[in-house]
Amino acid sequence: MISRNFKNVLVVSIGFLSLFTAYGGLQSLQSSLNAEEGMGVASLSVIYASIIISSMFLPPIMIKNLGCKWTIVAGMACYVSYSFGNLYPGWYTLMPTSVILGLGGSPLWSAKCTYLTIAGNSQAAKDGKKGSDVINQYFGIFFFIFQSSAVWGNLMSSLIFGQDANIVDIPDEQLQTCGTADCGLSVNSSSNSTTTRPEQKLVWTLVGCYIGVGVLAMLIVAVFLDNIDRNTTSEFRGNREPFWHTFLATFRLLKDWRLVPHPSHHNYVTCWDPFRRLRDDVFGATNSLCSFLFGRLARYTGRAALFFLAALTNFACIIALLYWRPHPNQLGVFFVFPALWGMADAIWQTQTNALYGVLFPREKEAAFANYRMWESLGFVIAFAYSTFLCLEYKLYILLAVLVLTVITYPIVEYRDTRIPRCP
Repeated sequence: MISRNFKNVLVVSIGFLSLFTAYGGLQSLQSSLNAEEGMGVASLSVIYASIIISSMFLPPIMIKNLGCKWTIVAGMACYVSYSFGNLYPGWYTLMPTSVILGLGGSPLWSAKCTYLTIAGNSQAAKDGKKGSDVINQYFGIFFFIFQSSAVWGNLMSSLIFGQDANIVDIPDEQLQTCGTADCGLSVNSSSNSTTTRPEQKLVWTLVGCYIGVGVLAMLIVAVFLDNIDRNTTSEFRGNREPFWHTFLATFRLLKDWRLVPHPSHHNYVTCWDPFRRLRDDVFGATNSLCSFLFGRLARYTGRAALFFLAALTNFACIIALLYWRPHPNQLGVFFVFPALWGMADAIWQTQTNALYGVLFPREKEAAFANYRMWESLGFVIAFAYSTFLCLEYKLYILLAVLVLTVITYPIVEYRDTRIPRCP
């Protein structure tokens, strides 16, 4: 018999898998489905900008009043609204639903992280284990299930839209500008079949399927997830601490020196890339498997060793990409890089989320809101410079963030070991 806490972890994971099968699929198709006037990419920018605003105010107040379970359900409803906006895409439908999704995004993720941390500490107390070990394991299980959503989302769109098996020959002179020399100026739109919008009937079918799995995610969580922090939320509503104290909790935590940056997933797209969706599947599958592996391995190696492995892998990939020039004769290399990056991302995601749960046991909601805020800020900045910077400079930016992480993370670990840990 599995424990009740483990059952709850599975429910949360399956709910997020279902929800992000829909959202991840829609996100990857925005540049092709809603390419008119850059509407799709603009909607993604609005989403992450709204998440930044949401992170500043909403997660602590929502989680403490509604509890983690119902905050997750409410956040999922915000994501489903974006799918409805894609039924009849236009500036008047996509932009408002993008804002709604962004406002619900940070509370959703903060509530999920808080829930897994509470469940991990609760199970560790029952089993007489170290809390951080069980939290690591739970986050590993979550990302193992969740990261496979990229595979299922792409599979749904591929089955409905079909795939163009024709690979267009690229002239040798254009191949000279591939890789780091690609500044997005010489891409031949006719060579990329994803720029052709499918017929409207197929789009409605796909979006309808995405709406269905999004609603299913809400039902799974609402029906099967235990409300494990019900007593805490009742006490909070009864005591009613000052509104502004909770509302500004994320801001008050900004001064904490333990909030460190980490590199995020950047999509490597160049002038010859006929297997973009398949690359995304390789990244998602590797990320999923490695999340489970490192979630269990952390109890034996410690998180510092895993962080070092992730940084080393990212560093090697960035240096290799700076010198690599994509060519049709090097098909295998197209899949090696996403596999390695997926492995590193699995470490960053599982260990960073678990680290925040350990570092901020009394301020979990605000801590995870900060994490989501800075991550979304990175996405907004990346969207902002993606249209006018060459790939070479994007890699240098990512390398600079990686170096900053390698410098600051050991300081966090060293100083945290000198602070007495309350039970």
